[in-house]
Amino acid sequence: MYALVFPGQGSQSVGMGRELYESFPCAKAVFEEADDALSFHLTRLMFEGPEEELTLTKNSQPAIMTVSIAALRVLTDEMNADLKPACCAGHSLGEYTALTASGVISFWDAVKLVRNRGIFMQEAVPEGKGAMAALIGAKPDDVKKMCETLAPNGEVRPANFNCPGQIVISGLTEFIDNAIAQAKTFGIKRAVKLNVSAPFHSQFMKPAADKLKEEFAKISWNEAKYDIIANVSAKPVRNPEEIRESLYAQTFSPVRWEESVAFMTENLGVDTFCELGAGEVLAGLIKKCKKGINIMSAGTPGSLEAIREKLL
Repeated sequence: MYALVFPGQGSQSVGMGRELYESFPCAKAVFEEADDALSFHLTRLMFEGPEEELTLTKNSQPAIMTVSIAALRVLTDEMNADLKPACCAGHSLGEYTALTASGVISFWDAVKLVRNRGIFMQEAVPEGKGAMAALIGAKPDDVKKMCETLAPNGEVRPANFNCPGQIVISGLTEFIDNAIAQAKTFGIKRAVKLNVSAPFHSQFMKPAADKLKEEFAKISWNEAKYDIIANVSAKPVRNPEEIRESLYAQTFSPVRWEESVAFMTENLGVDTFCELGAGEVLAGLIKKCKKGINIMSAGTPGSLEAIREKLL
């Protein structure tokens, strides 16, 4: 049994997707559709940069989604892969890509939605006021204690439970800086401030979630063809109402990725993960979550052919 998984923000790089664009008409069509939907040349930014502009949340989110959907279309349309995954999942932004792959929303609507998501998230907190940090060698109970001690009013809270020993915290910059400085006193080996511009998956993203809910009402939603493992619950969702509720809550709630991987392997029998899109971030996390699992990352013609041969 295999799962299709889709990366989130942080997987972007200048030149991403160019090989797919140049090799397959169906992939080129995806890039062109993104440009048309957003009314600006996202493809040029992806291929030529500058990197600092591509890294902006409003640009990186639709860019990462576009490469993932282009890779998926190459598999299904060009390589004639009859995909029948046990489920789909994505990390944060990647959950929107998983919904697109499962037929819940159209790519046209999805790429506009994540563009707006990036804008709303950045607008929710003034630049410089929010931050995130990765805690290495961290146990959930230690992180919880640290947050409750140093930020009793919720100024900092866990944002991503990525894999054993890696938890990301999110919140107000001054509290994040203090948490980094005092991490070792709570039994955490190392704390690294992340290069992000807002405190994602924290209570401070609630205004962004409310704006997103308004956007949800403007588009069509379908029943998912495959189970979607929701970030917020680490459980499967399929019907549009529960999907929208999960996405709304996901904006200001922790991403439970480690639990999601456990559910897929232990409850759905998944023994192979196929990461479609740019980079290999999820492959690295999944390896730490579960030993002895087959993991493949594909965002180039050769790697997609390898996935096709493995699965079919």
